[in-house]
Amino acid sequence: MVKRKDPNTEFDFFIPLMHDVPLKDQRETMERPFFSLQKRKRLKPIEYESPNSDVWVKVEAMPAYGMATIWDADILVWAAAVLNHMKVQGVNDLPRTLKTTTYDLLRAIKRDTSGRGYQELQAALQRLETTSIRTSIRAPKRRTEAQFGWLDGWTLEVDPETGQPRGMTITLSNWVYEGIVNERSLLTMHTDYFLLTGGLERALYRIARKHAGTQPEGWICRIEVLYDKTGSDSQPKEFNRMLRKVVERNQLPEYLLSFTRTQDGSPALHVVHRDAGDLLSAKAELEALAEN
Repeated sequence: MVKRKDPNTEFDFFIPLMHDVPLKDQRETMERPFFSLQKRKRLKPIEYESPNSDVWVKVEAMPAYGMATIWDADILVWAAAVLNHMKVQGVNDLPRTLKTTTYDLLRAIKRDTSGRGYQELQAALQRLETTSIRTSIRAPKRRTEAQFGWLDGWTLEVDPETGQPRGMTITLSNWVYEGIVNERSLLTMHTDYFLLTGGLERALYRIARKHAGTQPEGWICRIEVLYDKTGSDSQPKEFNRMLRKVVERNQLPEYLLSFTRTQDGSPALHVVHRDAGDLLSAKAELEALAEN
């Protein structure tokens, strides 16, 4: 096998190839709706307010590109993992601009490295840069807000002779960068997250990872609250239908899903870590045997 030659002579020495680097994502963006759950262009804004009205989020798209999708967010997960790895390695000045190659980035987020993959990457970068977010998250007062895009800029270098993609840079917005470098802002994600094909599945995993974690009893969320947390633009009836399919498949990494009801009888989703779920099942079986 011929070793692939790195086409980018300016590849950043500190950027790892991600084989053994744990995936990371920002807690603040995992439990709230910041991304479109569909691959078709979304122009309808996301407007979210937490049940206690303490946190609100508004996401708007530029008509030419559409809203950044939950698949586009894989690039931000990659960036968070890279910066966290640098921090662990003792790098003092963490850069806001990351240099890599299109090939290595696409491989890291488990995407096609063909010409189509390159085109989709460019479109994702355009959406990440042009999507506008306003939020009260990190605001010291309820009336304070921040406005930003996910990226401040990016570049893609193309070989002038072959037309093939070469190196690339990604400049994170200050809001994103500060969230990543904060000591307690990141959560580790399962590597199979990138393999989830459904937008709702991806949103549910992120929400589950943030709220359920490894709690033995898991986490219960009313369906109407879950609907708001995902930012889905489907009608509630259609959302419930899609949710039932996800629960029937039950293929989220790390977590088991089941329907339940809250104390007031409201339909809800129960999320529990698979290890904890196995322990609860074993405990229930032992209790049943003891009663017999």
